[in-house]
Amino acid sequence: MPLLLHWAIYYFHTFGAINLGIEFMKGMWWKLLGIVLVLYAIIGGFLMPVPAMPILNETIRNTFFHIPMWFAMMILMTISLVSSIQYLSSGNLQKDAAASEAINVSLLMGFLGLFTGMLWANFTWGTPWTNDVKLNGTAVAILIYVAYIILRGSLQDEHRRAKVSAVYNIFAYVMMMMFINIIPRLSGTDSLHPGNGGNPAFGTYDMDNTMRMVFYPAIIGWTLIGTWVLNLKMRINKIENKLLYD
Repeated sequence: MPLLLHWAIYYFHTFGAINLGIEFMKGMWWKLLGIVLVLYAIIGGFLMPVPAMPILNETIRNTFFHIPMWFAMMILMTISLVSSIQYLSSGNLQKDAAASEAINVSLLMGFLGLFTGMLWANFTWGTPWTNDVKLNGTAVAILIYVAYIILRGSLQDEHRRAKVSAVYNIFAYVMMMMFINIIPRLSGTDSLHPGNGGNPAFGTYDMDNTMRMVFYPAIIGWTLIGTWVLNLKMRINKIENKLLYD
């Protein structure tokens, strides 16, 4: 009997711990990757050489923070849109919760992107806010999504709140794309942002291959961090509404 117990303990320590480690890594690898990529973007963003551009100067380093945060915001808003459509087709309240929490996290990324953009504008344009079509469009888009949160808070019935919110979310997403990605790119529109109002995009004149080595991983990193926060909020939401989902 002691020999069997000895072998059982040996087996657990040798194979059980390995299996537990594998299962742990299956759920953690993308989170660890997100942390590593964001740290890489922060270190590279402050230390790597960047092109010497007039007006922009060293502020071009904000490319590694401001723009990836906006990408993460739009990806999370797309996740929210898909979840809202899934709710309308299935009536599953978990999809509604996913849509709501994705908006909350995307607004966090949006406000971070707005803050870094205002710092950037203050150094390059002389003021944190100008009458720029993309800046104004961004403000309107964020307010539309803030109204989404207010709308949800004003409705008490779960299914009615989910249905109205899902329809509004589809409208909000279309408006967001219009104000941020379409209207600023119209040929007759005047904008200070690269790639808008007839201005060339970053990649065509001042983003070299060294910058791309940090820029693209930064987009992936911030998106993974945003998805991790969304995952945590969904787990909390599921615990708080266990009876509702069951």
